[in-house]
Amino acid sequence: MANKTTDYNKVSQDLARREAELGELDQNLRKSRADIDRLNQDLTAREAKLGELQKALAEKDRAVDALKASVSNALRGFKGTDLQVEMRNGKVYVSLSEQLLFKSGSTRVDPKGQEALKQLAAVLQQQPDVNVVVEGHTDNVPFSRAAGAMQDNWDLSVLRATEIARLLTTGGVAPERVTASGRSQYVPVAPNSSPENKALNRRTEIILTPKLNELFKILDSNSASQGK
Repeated sequence: MANKTTDYNKVSQDLARREAELGELDQNLRKSRADIDRLNQDLTAREAKLGELQKALAEKDRAVDALKASVSNALRGFKGTDLQVEMRNGKVYVSLSEQLLFKSGSTRVDPKGQEALKQLAAVLQQQPDVNVVVEGHTDNVPFSRAAGAMQDNWDLSVLRATEIARLLTTGGVAPERVTASGRSQYVPVAPNSSPENKALNRRTEIILTPKLNELFKILDSNSASQGK
């Protein structure tokens, strides 16, 4: 009888242990399901953010394509070696030769160059969400200080960029959208090894960048959610 009682108690203890294990397994399973549900929700949210980002990038690409087409159309009468419009790194670059804009050593834009800038300004007036950077570039020939108050190619490139920025704002582009900068001789497009190459390096690049407010909002919100 004692043995039966001992066996009964052992079985009861074993059952109790197994029930406890089952209860723990059930609790772990519920937690795992909750974790899976949370991960699925996070994945759904991330996929939605990715969709928003892809949409914003596509809209940005369309905006850049449309901008390039508008600028190319407005400046079609000036195209050739003196003026080129191309898209690089998601931006529109308008490259104008020194020959189109300036006499040698001068910072005053010639009438033909003024007309090209007037046409460009008319396009940019219709594109309020585009930032404008004007970069002046020179060759590596040292600037003659006897030619005026300018000391070197830094001065020449900055003053030329500033003059072009001034003409664009006079043409109706909001000044707060325009940045003028001089790069001197340090960003050549060709080796300064021949008169032809030096002429290529004496240029002004007007870089047009659509504002990316919506894209930045998506990126900021995504960063904030990841930081939680």
